Amino acid sequence: MFNTVLIANRGEIACRIAATCKRLGIRTVMIYSSADADALHTQAGDEAIWVGEAEPQHSYLNIKAIIEAAQRTGAQAIHPGYGFLAENASFAQACADHGLIFIGPSAQSITAMGNKSAAKQLMEAAQVPLVPGYHGPNQNPEFLLAQADAMGYPVLIKASAGGGGKGMRIVNSSSQFLEALHSCKREAKSSFSDDHVLIERYLQKPRHIEIQVFADTQGNTVHLFERDCSVPGCHQKLIEEAPAPGMTPERRQAMGAAAVAAAQAVDYVGAGTVEFICEGDDFYFMEMNTRLQVEHPVTELITGHDLVEWQLLVATGQALPVTQDQLQITGHAFEARVYAENPNNQFLPSTGRIDQLVWPEHQSFNLSPLRIDSGIRQGDSISPFYDPMIAKVIVHGPTRAAALQKLNSVLAQSHIQGLHTNLHFLHQLTQDEAFQAGDVDTGFIERRYDLLFPESPTATALSLALGLANLLHSFGLSNSEQTPLAADPWDAHDYWRTHDLLHRSFSFEVNEQHYELQLRREHNQWIMQYQTESHPLRWQAERSCNGVVKIEVCWGDHKKLGFVYGSAPQFEVRAARGRWVFNYQDPLAQTRFEEEQNGGSLSAPMPGKILSISVESGDTVETGQLLLVLEAMKMEHSITAPHAGTVTELFFTQGDQVTEGAALLAIEKDLS
Repeated sequence: MFNTVLIANRGEIACRIAATCKRLGIRTVMIYSSADADALHTQAGDEAIWVGEAEPQHSYLNIKAIIEAAQRTGAQAIHPGYGFLAENASFAQACADHGLIFIGPSAQSITAMGNKSAAKQLMEAAQVPLVPGYHGPNQNPEFLLAQADAMGYPVLIKASAGGGGKGMRIVNSSSQFLEALHSCKREAKSSFSDDHVLIERYLQKPRHIEIQVFADTQGNTVHLFERDCSVPGCHQKLIEEAPAPGMTPERRQAMGAAAVAAAQAVDYVGAGTVEFICEGDDFYFMEMNTRLQVEHPVTELITGHDLVEWQLLVATGQALPVTQDQLQITGHAFEARVYAENPNNQFLPSTGRIDQLVWPEHQSFNLSPLRIDSGIRQGDSISPFYDPMIAKVIVHGPTRAAALQKLNSVLAQSHIQGLHTNLHFLHQLTQDEAFQAGDVDTGFIERRYDLLFPESPTATALSLALGLANLLHSFGLSNSEQTPLAADPWDAHDYWRTHDLLHRSFSFEVNEQHYELQLRREHNQWIMQYQTESHPLRWQAERSCNGVVKIEVCWGDHKKLGFVYGSAPQFEVRAARGRWVFNYQDPLAQTRFEEEQNGGSLSAPMPGKILSISVESGDTVETGQLLLVLEAMKMEHSITAPHAGTVTELFFTQGDQVTEGAALLAIEKDLS
């Protein structure tokens, strides 16, 4: 076994690899960029080496710097994790050239499977089923358009190199094809330095099922069964599970055999995943990821094997620890990916500081039935430079229903404050009737949109009482308070009445709806008035060690128990049959600029880089016309005109970095 391994990655996967190495007694060297100087993964290993500035091309994609770091620290091998250089054949070859073991497949295998077009040709020769499409070398736009027209719409344009949802476009008509093609090629060039694409028929209601394969240098190849990854967001998978719902033994055997054949066709060694798209009884080869997958923990939990340990064993020339006949499925596992993104805004990435991070009691990076793997701590920030994943919540149970119930419970007990996340959406998803029944496909979110994005519940008088009591508790006030505290908001003279009666109004935005409450002190008790009802307000509050406040209120004869996550001015109240996000409108705080103060300007939906600008000042535009393209985390986002009008001003130029909410350009609305 190795003495020292350099982990050429960051975040969760770097911590995950380091955990197995530590268990096996292997010394680890971590790398970091300027943006990650204080990141959790730098503390997960035995040594940490700076390799460059924040931009990935200067640090985590800097092959020269990483090789030099390995040589300086005496590392014998490099583990690439997933993403960045994990599927870079040049990196694998550079390791070999410098006497370092690349913990992954050979450069030749990566090359063979890394180009999707060439891989499809190999799979066709190996008799692995393929989706109808064009996978050839001709990249002339008009030729590709003709191929798509002949195939029939919808079609999928897909970057030949890379993965992770980047460089993919669904095209529904011939008129949309060329614009989508150019955008796809730009994104592929930016992400993978290769703009070659392929065209495939887009299946209408497919499932995404992948097979975990593993091969050693002794000629042994096995599969570790399947994972269902049929519920993606806009850019990444959201929930994975193993085994796949509804999978028959016959189909599992057929897909497993096809996956093994695919690996053997390229003389594969190490961990890999063969991805299939399935519709009805048919399954088609989609691509092979020549690395460890993000969702590998669900396979670990149903098989009882540490796949990172397998990678290390195989990299040292040892045989796989078990044969195909010895592998079996035990129970069911789910993984939910918690991202810094806004599901209510097309799952666009979010950046910022994590002010509060609450998880139930759990373990990490092992075979525990409740496992939360993360490279993020409370107080850390999500930057625009890297993938916005915060954590992976992984659960295991004896049945699918039991595992799903556990996942639902864990998500309900978790909370993140400080930026947009998909945490609540994941909880909503796990409660969906169709998802619980296993009726999933890659169009699941769109198909169930109205149910997954319901109207926010109206706040009740008791839920408002919970929020107000929590606010008063945070001010240091209690049921027995005789006089207002000198340092609390009651000092604001504008909100006092004289004599023995204290009276104040409280304004809240709750689930984006406005509410007004009145509170007065009368006869040594608090009186809360909501609309026309007034009752005494009493409460008991207890803060747990993780910052969650358990609070019970009595408003007149009515009682309600809730749990409060976060702190004013924004906090979340959870109770039976409800979840309410409170925004306290502090009258003493500086009033926030209203949207109309920006005139007719368009704001950036997330931080990023302006990739291209399609208009100039003075241009007239139509509703829906492309104005500019914003790039964030290597994904392109088109900004279009919300209405017809004239561009009056451009506030940035191509190549500029912008923050979330920054005004990009101004459009004077056409009033004719």
